[in-house]
Amino acid sequence: MDFSQLIPYFQIIFAGLLGGFIGVEREHVGKSAGTRTYSLVAMGAALFTILSVHGFEGGDVDPSRIAGQVVLGIGFLGAGLIMRQGSRVRGLTTAAAMWTVAAIGVAVGLGFYLLAAFTTLSIFFILYVLGRVARMD
Repeated sequence: MDFSQLIPYFQIIFAGLLGGFIGVEREHVGKSAGTRTYSLVAMGAALFTILSVHGFEGGDVDPSRIAGQVVLGIGFLGAGLIMRQGSRVRGLTTAAAMWTVAAIGVAVGLGFYLLAAFTTLSIFFILYVLGRVARMD
């Protein structure tokens, strides 16, 4: 077996780890979507991307269409996370984080590992550091 055949497996694991890293923070602050959910979203997005790029090689299919459908599907999932409680809206940050984690999965599936890692650290900073600042009010 050639090493290049193992790359998709590495990509799935890496996407799951990056998504899980964000999920740990969400779980730590008591959100219902946590480590497992974020890992699954990132892994699923990476898998769909890998399949769209390599599964339709040489055909008349535009592989970017699957990535577009990932965005739509995660938007639908995120909409289910947003709830209204009186005049307050809850779940927007969780939905936005879920959407961005899906983008991280797509980036990993396309081989943009450094970009995916940088984005993960940026999201963690926003959620953890800026979240603490916001709770100080």
